[in-house]
Amino acid sequence: MEGLAALPEVWWLYFASVRAATFRNWPFTEGCACMPERMAAAGFVHCPSENSPDVAQCFFCLKELEGWEPEDDPLAAACGSLGAAAFSFIFSFLLPFFGEEHKKHSADCGFLSLQKEPASLTVQEFLKLDKMRMRTALVRTRASKVSQKMTKVEDKAKIERCSIKNL
Repeated sequence: MEGLAALPEVWWLYFASVRAATFRNWPFTEGCACMPERMAAAGFVHCPSENSPDVAQCFFCLKELEGWEPEDDPLAAACGSLGAAAFSFIFSFLLPFFGEEHKKHSADCGFLSLQKEPASLTVQEFLKLDKMRMRTALVRTRASKVSQKMTKVEDKAKIERCSIKNL
């Protein structure tokens, strides 16, 4: 995509083509509803692990979904019977109404509430949207750090309890 290198790397995932490129080893490629192009159009990136080859994460709200089945469609189930031009139209303009699998698990995702392509947003609209994305990422990071601290405190408390019992 022309001009992509001029943008900050954190914004690259706003482009469906960049998200689609993450699905290199995606287990569902042909004859499936959850093909890479559809996953990318719904806002997902592929982030597999050794034990879970089908983990996909929304680049915006960071919600991870796994356990995909070939018939799981991140867009509307009705999209499969449409022609290529209509399907392309849905990808481009109607995603907020058709991100069914995504909506089911993350109804308040800002990406799903878009009424137009990210490339068509004004600078003000885009910055407001990206601020929402960054806020979500920050909250998730904080929650993760708090959880890690709590685990450390609980582990230390166990050790101290054992020490007290052994007195």
